[in-house]
Amino acid sequence: MKIEKGLAALSISAYSTDICQFCDFLEKRKRVLLTARRTDVREFLEQLFSNQVDGRSVGRKLSALRHLYRYLLLDKKIEHDPTLDIDSPRQWKVLPKALARDEMEATLAAPLSRHSNSGRNTKLAQALAHRDCAMLEVFYAGALRVSEIVNAKLEDLKLEAGYMLVRGKGDKERVVPLGRSAQEALSEYLKQGRGDLTAGKRSGAVSISNSPLLFIARGGRKLTRQRIWQMVRAASAGSGRAASPHMLRHSCATHMVENGADLRTVQTILGHADISTTQVYTHLALDRLRTVYQKHHPRAKAR
Repeated sequence: MKIEKGLAALSISAYSTDICQFCDFLEKRKRVLLTARRTDVREFLEQLFSNQVDGRSVGRKLSALRHLYRYLLLDKKIEHDPTLDIDSPRQWKVLPKALARDEMEATLAAPLSRHSNSGRNTKLAQALAHRDCAMLEVFYAGALRVSEIVNAKLEDLKLEAGYMLVRGKGDKERVVPLGRSAQEALSEYLKQGRGDLTAGKRSGAVSISNSPLLFIARGGRKLTRQRIWQMVRAASAGSGRAASPHMLRHSCATHMVENGADLRTVQTILGHADISTTQVYTHLALDRLRTVYQKHHPRAKAR
């Protein structure tokens, strides 16, 4: 009984916070709860999504507003419910974030550039730079997930043929092509980096000869997801963006669609089971098209 009362109190507190947050949003628009419109509710939810609030929390806030306005409608405080006909946040398509092409180029060049400017010309520092450069190129070339990079095996890489086998969600395999830049970065890493990462090996660490993994940490150990996130964030810092591994995946798909790739090909590379998941990238490409058009067409701007 005490647990149920505690949960009820938490729910009331959360709903109160949600409604107060909406009130603050309305105040900036010089509105109050009784005069809110459907567009106000919709734009409030869109603002939450843009601030990286997860869908479950947005759904709870919408639920709080629906209950409030249902009560106000029944009590005849309002004539229209502004939450009517608003889709559940689960049905909203949140466009994935992608790097611009110049930002992507700066990110790809960052590891080797940082190594050459650091003054540390040790074999280990050079090996780490080659490894990070190769990982970034593979992320961008094949739209890989971070778990797919972590678990990529040497035997999966078919460098001469220009592709690699990737085991994705549900242990499903797909073939991912590798462009010339990715092939060259991988070749440099295998020749000049991977072997040197066994230097200073800790006791109990897996030796390079026994490690089946393509990308390894110092001492031949398995890379962690956290370390890869840190590397991508550091590499992208110079471009002015704090990117994540998934942003590199989105960037690959977005840039391909912008350059005219068909959705079926992009779907295959990404490993999406349903093409409707891939279709979100057409929205990104259209946004880019609209921006370029507005900037460069002589009659696009209002006089």
